[in-house]
Amino acid sequence: MEAVQVILASLFSAAILFLIAKVIGHKQVAQLEFFDYITGITIGSIAAELATTLDKPWWKPTISMLVFGAVTVALSVITRKAARSRKFINGTPTVILSGGKLYRENMKKAKLELSEFLLLCRQEGYFDLNDIATAVFEYNGKLSILPVSTKRPLTPEDMALEPKPAHIGTEIIMDGRIMGDSLKRRGLSEEWLAKELKKQGYKSPKEIFLGVCDNENRLTLFPV
Repeated sequence: MEAVQVILASLFSAAILFLIAKVIGHKQVAQLEFFDYITGITIGSIAAELATTLDKPWWKPTISMLVFGAVTVALSVITRKAARSRKFINGTPTVILSGGKLYRENMKKAKLELSEFLLLCRQEGYFDLNDIATAVFEYNGKLSILPVSTKRPLTPEDMALEPKPAHIGTEIIMDGRIMGDSLKRRGLSEEWLAKELKKQGYKSPKEIFLGVCDNENRLTLFPV
């Protein structure tokens, strides 16, 4: 009987977590503000307690989870509606390095150690600080780097080129199955696909793990 109670409590806890997650919205861990991260851990801990503590009423941890979720949503709404509140709730970006100068006071305010700063630079691919024009420590804990002009990647604009607009490819074959709707959207037929497969040395779509068609109807195939 107790095992059944644990199963039911776990399912109920998972349902509440799913509901709160849908209300809060989808964010990657790197996009979470510090308070969101803390409340997420707290809500998860309460959910685990709800699933395993059978001698207490379910409504107490449930209300607690909903309150934490409501506070997170409320703060998110406040930061969107009131621009001035963002500085207090989320914090502000901090310039750590600019024009060859390291700002020690800004590092102290951001509670960023020099070794941590150098590590973040290396993670972004910068092993020489002379290659960095400006480094900004964002409020989400990431480092944004503007390289010096001689170190930034070459762009088509630098070479006076006008490349064609990029387009997302369309999946024509997936796991050996022809995606009929995708073919129709591109105005193509299965006969055209069979010819393209034959050109590239394949007899059947079942030999293809993924087939992608670009904006110029060029077919790229990844065999099984």
